[in-house]
Parts: sequence; structure tokens; C-alpha cells
Amino acid sequence: MSEQSRTVHRLKITLRDIRPPIWRRVLVPSETSLGELHHHIQTAMGWWDCHLHEFRVGSTIYGIDDGEGWGDPPQDEATVTLADVAPALTSFTYTYDLGDNWEHLIAVESIDRAEPGVRYPRCIAGRRAGPPEDCGGPPGYLELINALVDPADHRHNELREWVGGDFDPAYFDADQINAAFAIWQAARES
Repeated sequence: MSEQSRTVHRLKITLRDIRPPIWRRVLVPSETSLGELHHHIQTAMGWWDCHLHEFRVGSTIYGIDDGEGWGDPPQDEATVTLADVAPALTSFTYTYDLGDNWEHLIAVESIDRAEPGVRYPRCIAGRRAGPPEDCGGPPGYLELINALVDPADHRHNELREWVGGDFDPAYFDADQINAAFAIWQAARES
């Protein structure tokens, strides 16, 4: 595809059931598969890709067949692109860690021409740090935050050690996310 005809999806990815909201605004090529988008969301939210996930677009579920045979397998996420299933001004969901149930709303804010010379994916905005892996979904995250901010909480020291010392839920750095995207892109191209 020529550089001039390439388009990018501007996506706002928001974790559901968390207040204050945790979100990322990213630009990704429209030809990005849902499988690749999974990796971009993992990077943007600081997840480690340790658990199953799925996309729900309308009534269709896309993901990876885990081979367990529980119900119908999902459609293959590697075979469908944003251009195929996500027109402008629509939304769909991405759920990560089907036990903790981190549900993300993905809103397609616009589809625009790619800027010449700009590398994608690219994070252009966001708020707050992604929750630590395996903290128990939205209820566990709230418990974690409450314990971390209250030194008198009986689990304060235990949970502080569990998150590796200092965890700042307000922290967000788009440059750090873009550096991780660049590493992913370089690995993909080699």
C-alpha cells in the first residue's frame, strides 16, 4: 500500500469499571489485525500478555482458540483487520484476563490519512497507570489502591511489596509507551 493511501485508526481505549478513568488514545494503521491490536493494547496498558483475551465486535468474538473445547471457538483474530470490522465512530470491546475480566471499550474516533514519515502505532494521549497484572480485576484494583494509600491498612506493606515498591496510579508517560511500540516494531521488522 502506498504511503499516501495508508490510513490510521484513532482509537480511545478505556478500561471499564475504573474511576478515575484509565485510558489511552492511540493511532494504529488500519490494516492492523486484531491479533496485532491485542499486542498494542498490552503495551499501552502495561500488561504482560499472560492471560487469554478476546475481542467482541457486535455479536462476533475474535481471539485465539485455547483448544479447551468450551463452547464455540472464537474467530481467528489474526485474519481480520481494523479496516474490516471497525468503521469510524463505532466501538467494540477487548477483554483481557478472562478471570480478572479487564474489559476495555475501544472507540474508533476517526480514520485519517497516515502522516508521511510517522511510525505507527503511536500513543498520543492517556491518563493514569495501567493496573498491575493479577491484582483481581476492578474490585481487586480498588482494594490495592486503597491499601497502598493508607499506611494503617493491614495489607499496606504486603501489597506495596507485591507491586514492587512504589506504584503511582496517576502515572502516565506517552513517550515510554511509544518507546515500547518502537521496540515492538523493530522486532517485527527484523
